[in-house]
Amino acid sequence: MSKKESFSISGEAILGKIKELVHEGNVSRITISDKSGKELMSFPLSVGVLGAILAPVFAAVGTLAALATECTITVEREEDDAEKGIEPVD
Repeated sequence: MSKKESFSISGEAILGKIKELVHEGNVSRITISDKSGKELMSFPLSVGVLGAILAPVFAAVGTLAALATECTITVEREEDDAEKGIEPVD
């Protein structure tokens, strides 16, 4: 099960926000849309993603940030058992 969050953000702050979300570690997918809702970029994240793999993504997001004025970032997060209200079985 996953839940989604959206953030409206200016183009110049996109890269910083993406890096912040990646470091949180519980994000499974990030989608960037323009102010009219058109999807500009979407990429999956998984546990153990290496920085070398993310470097081209960060470069693309940086280019997008230079062109975009206002965007919406939608973050899909995987819920852990505690968030679902499931008790661990001993």
